[in-house]
Amino acid sequence: MYGIIGTVPDLKFPLMHGIIRLHDGFLQIDEMRIPVNRGTPALIASAVKASEATGSDEIYAFLIGDTGRGEGSRELYKFLVQNITEFDFDVLTFHYIQPDVDWHNKVFLAVEKIKKRPLMIADAGFMYAAKMSGQAPSYDFFTPDIGELAFLADEEAPHPFYTRGFILHQNNNALDLIKRAYEYENAAKYLLVKGKKDYIVKDNKILSEVDTPSIEAMEAIGGTGDSLTGLLTVLSTNYELHDAATKAAKANRLAGYYAEVTPATQIIKLIEQIPRALSEAD
Repeated sequence: MYGIIGTVPDLKFPLMHGIIRLHDGFLQIDEMRIPVNRGTPALIASAVKASEATGSDEIYAFLIGDTGRGEGSRELYKFLVQNITEFDFDVLTFHYIQPDVDWHNKVFLAVEKIKKRPLMIADAGFMYAAKMSGQAPSYDFFTPDIGELAFLADEEAPHPFYTRGFILHQNNNALDLIKRAYEYENAAKYLLVKGKKDYIVKDNKILSEVDTPSIEAMEAIGGTGDSLTGLLTVLSTNYELHDAATKAAKANRLAGYYAEVTPATQIIKLIEQIPRALSEAD
């Protein structure tokens, strides 16, 4: 089973966990319906579509409302520390959670106690916490965009706000940033670097690059990076990790192509094309 952990931008959304499905453009967990915009909902919707298309296991989500202040994230961290060992996941993907090193470490230690350690993917806020804790090499995948990669590459920055300017100015030089991230042990075993060109990296070695189809409008659509991480979550149990990341990157681009995206396109339109894209992303 796939576990996805993240937040919903709604302070009234309670802590919920369970099997989550996609119906009529909305995610549904128990009686709650969640619109698919960007962020964790987009990641989950993408994973659900990929799971359906590949005949894979269902998606189990752990969610809470948080708009960036951190109260919801801390409640979610606490729940995971107390309960995560009761679950059996093949993959755990951590997403938009307020970065907190102390809570990250507690969750990490709890996951390490699971009898069969799941493959661990971190993106967004939780990836920041993983790097800040010094535990980055213990993860299987990070999925940064180029700006997030700059933070990973800065061995001195304690928080993304403090990424040094000379590193931020290397945003067009992904290869140098990748090298720095591994040199200072701030990268996971694998990286899927998301951008105009996607890089699949293992232990500082570029395994493959994906840049077609090149769809400029996708850069302006919120959630395309999230949908890519959702694809990787599911494909990581169907293929070797390098092949899973490469196929995910190709399928995400093809989904945008088939959705005929414009800068105004909502991410759900791209997600709806995932089954077709997966069938052709070889």
